[in-house]
Amino acid sequence: MSETAQRSGAVPLVAIGSGAVVAVLLGVYGAQHEPTFEDITTFGFPTLTAMKVWLAVAAGVMAVGQVFGALWLYGKLPMAPPSWLGVGHRISGFAAVALSLPVAYHCLWSLGFQDYDTRVLVHSIAGCALYGAFVFKVVGVHSKQAPRWLLPFAGSLLFTAFLVVVLTSAGWYLNEFGLPEGPAY
Repeated sequence: MSETAQRSGAVPLVAIGSGAVVAVLLGVYGAQHEPTFEDITTFGFPTLTAMKVWLAVAAGVMAVGQVFGALWLYGKLPMAPPSWLGVGHRISGFAAVALSLPVAYHCLWSLGFQDYDTRVLVHSIAGCALYGAFVFKVVGVHSKQAPRWLLPFAGSLLFTAFLVVVLTSAGWYLNEFGLPEGPAY
């Protein structure tokens, strides 16, 4: 059997299905959960909003770095990638998602799924999609039978969700109010 025939069509279905289940469950939870409107930890930042803006911006910058790392790894940049880039790409991708988790936790627990204006609705949908795309990518990446298009597609979907989430939250905040104060260490 050829390599193309061996690559399973079931892998994309399982990966997409897994990601879709996560995204829908987050959306349903956010819509059904009674928001607490309470703050969580600020990790040394003066306000919860400052923590959310700084972490979201950092995660967004790391997501942009992920795109350049992926392009470099796949030979789309004019220089050869260094040997450490694959590991660095995985670590920085994990770090970007990890930085986003306290922000997402606060959004889901304290605010829930909101739809009172277009920006907030798009943000709520994109936030759920981000973690669905993350699961989609992780499930797809860890299969040796995944078709070649799956990884770049999943990575592009994850980056797009990150971009929309950051622009509709921290990007909006920075445009409206400027840079909040940083951590008080």
